[in-house]
Amino acid sequence: MIKHFINLQWKQFFRSTYWQKSVALNILLIFFGLYMIVSFLSLGVVLYPLLQKLFPDTDPFLKVNSFIFQWILIDLLMRFFFQKLPMMSAKPLLTLPVKRSSIVNFILGKSSLAFLNFLPLFATIPFGVQLIRHGCPTDQVITWVVLMFLLSLVINFLNFIVESLSSETELSFLPIILVTGTLYGLNYFGVVSFSTLISNVVVSIVENPVLLIVPVLLIVALYFINFKALYKKLYIDNSLKTKAEKVKTTNLEWTKRFGDIAPFMQLDLKLIMRNKRPRSSLFILIMGLFYGLFFYMNPGMKQGIVSFSIFVGVFSTGIFLINFGQFIPAWDSGYYKLLMSQNIKYEQYLRSKFSLMIVSVAVMFILGIPYVYFGWKILLAHFAAAVYNIGVNSYIILFAGSFNRKKIDLNQRAAFNYQGTGAVQWLVGIPLLVMPMVIFVVLYKLVNFEVAVAVICLLGVLGIVFHQKLMKFITQKYLDSKYKMISAFDQDN
Repeated sequence: MIKHFINLQWKQFFRSTYWQKSVALNILLIFFGLYMIVSFLSLGVVLYPLLQKLFPDTDPFLKVNSFIFQWILIDLLMRFFFQKLPMMSAKPLLTLPVKRSSIVNFILGKSSLAFLNFLPLFATIPFGVQLIRHGCPTDQVITWVVLMFLLSLVINFLNFIVESLSSETELSFLPIILVTGTLYGLNYFGVVSFSTLISNVVVSIVENPVLLIVPVLLIVALYFINFKALYKKLYIDNSLKTKAEKVKTTNLEWTKRFGDIAPFMQLDLKLIMRNKRPRSSLFILIMGLFYGLFFYMNPGMKQGIVSFSIFVGVFSTGIFLINFGQFIPAWDSGYYKLLMSQNIKYEQYLRSKFSLMIVSVAVMFILGIPYVYFGWKILLAHFAAAVYNIGVNSYIILFAGSFNRKKIDLNQRAAFNYQGTGAVQWLVGIPLLVMPMVIFVVLYKLVNFEVAVAVICLLGVLGIVFHQKLMKFITQKYLDSKYKMISAFDQDN
């Protein structure tokens, strides 16, 4: 049965319509994986002499063990944000004579083979070789390497439990940050020395290899907890069971002043307010509003504060445009086929998205006017950035959306959720953020600030002047891709 599951996964991976669209991203991930392997190998090779040099009075082996607590916290955080449970398209299998337990075991077993589980071995094995060369008993080194691998598996299964418990909260990343931050703070200020405690446990296991049974039993327990949780959820109609909530009504009469695009704007606003994933676009506005404080209040940035002002302005005034716009039309992927079967003008559909984005830019600029406290040049740069967002970036983000082929589940947790993210979302950041900063900095250094601001504003004004032609071109691009999108959105990502 496992062989059949692997065969199905292989076919799904290469036969899906979004595979070719993700080739560039997959190549980048491969290079990133190779970079991480080389980095960990280098760390394992230089770690022993480096610790001898930095801590000449401490055994390097004991010193490494004292950092295991910090490694556990960092690894758990990284997995929470970037590692997801490798769920298959399980629903079609539930209609076949396949045991649910077999499906769940395959999913959990596949997670054990994750790249992050084996990455520490590229550092621990070279470091273990160094320990053996310097007289450390071979059996103890092997026990230590095995223990580090078992700890990776413990973190792997623990991460899925943490994700399951925190997924119901609106900002699901807050609990894990608060817990890990509290544990780190208690250790850092000496209230509870978790570093010493874990180091002593590791040394005890290394000196008594039979104690390896403890982390093995812990892995079995975590596996069983994950198994029961997944087994209960693995039903065809599971997604139909929703929590009863009070009906909330919202007055959207004000949207009627936008004319024929008002119905689409109302749909978009309801989508944002009623679904977990798009609702994050509202919470992230706060981050964008205060983003400039990280630069303007940093004493080390005083010399280059004007150079970075255009980047801050583009990001802070365009935070909604970037966060919401990059997934157009994937937000509507769940009912895209139904939407396209209606007698509607595609241009109206796109203009509603466009209007939401430019309104957000204007609102964010107005709310960011207090940045004038840091100087009139900052405010002028933010104004130029807002005009650039309206006249250039709004069209770039809409045009990039015509290449979206990945479906989005609106009810998934929003924070650090990369579902629906493809090569388009990574590459579009270059014209959105890098290009205006390069233009501004070059003109600012070669001419002066006023000319740089004027050119950025002029680019935005040109986009506004040619709005009709640009929208016509973008609409045609969406119409040409309509049936490809329908086909792609019909598939599970």
